[in-house]
Amino acid sequence: MSDTSGKGAVTRTPWEGLRALTPARIALGRAGTSLPTAPHLEFQLAHARARKAVHLEIDGTALAAGIGALGVDTLVVESAAETRAIYLQRPDYGRRLSEAARARLPEGGTCDLAIVVGDGLSGQAVERNAIPLLEVLIPEIARRGWSLGPVAVVTQARVAIGDEIGARLGARMVLVLIGERPGLSSPDSLGAYLTHAPRAGLTDESRNCVSNIRPAGLGYAEAAHKLLFLMDEALRRGLTGIGLKDEAEALATPDTSRADFLLGG
Repeated sequence: MSDTSGKGAVTRTPWEGLRALTPARIALGRAGTSLPTAPHLEFQLAHARARKAVHLEIDGTALAAGIGALGVDTLVVESAAETRAIYLQRPDYGRRLSEAARARLPEGGTCDLAIVVGDGLSGQAVERNAIPLLEVLIPEIARRGWSLGPVAVVTQARVAIGDEIGARLGARMVLVLIGERPGLSSPDSLGAYLTHAPRAGLTDESRNCVSNIRPAGLGYAEAAHKLLFLMDEALRRGLTGIGLKDEAEALATPDTSRADFLLGG
């Protein structure tokens, strides 16, 4: 069917009812051989938001202050990538600390868990989602009696930088919260990567990942539920990665935004 109102005819599709069920770009219609103006402009806006998320530089000091308000020690360090442009061109620099950061990072201690919060490829994801997730996680970490190292806020960070930080802090596990590569419908998706016995040189098969953490994706309580299951099992079994599967039972409620459902309370 077609809509001939306005200046040009837009050919519609019977799939339009499905658009209410997904943010995916389906059933957009067409005007001749092209997209109609409205979905074309929506695509350009989504693309601009994704680019903005990639290039956004976070205020590490402000983020650390917000995390510190949760009652934990924090510190701010940076990767070996001196600028955002270098970070995007040289992923290897984002996987290791700068020399100045190494000098500021304490060594010789031990802890059960180190948490690293890195900007990654979406500063928006970290600014919007890291603190709400930690608000759920930190009380549960304390309830388990785990010792927690200082939370490291890292600018120009890639996932693997957590291995170096975790090793320097003497952590049994490291949890890296980091902005994921933006999608055209999700510029603010946070990823969480857990590694047992962190050390420099590990690769992705040594980690477990929980992704798409955000209000429109995986809610904070459900994400924390999955991460706590993985951390419990990592300590019990002495491993993470391909040998450890996410077998956490689903939460009993669809409301994943409330922390009090974490343990069914």
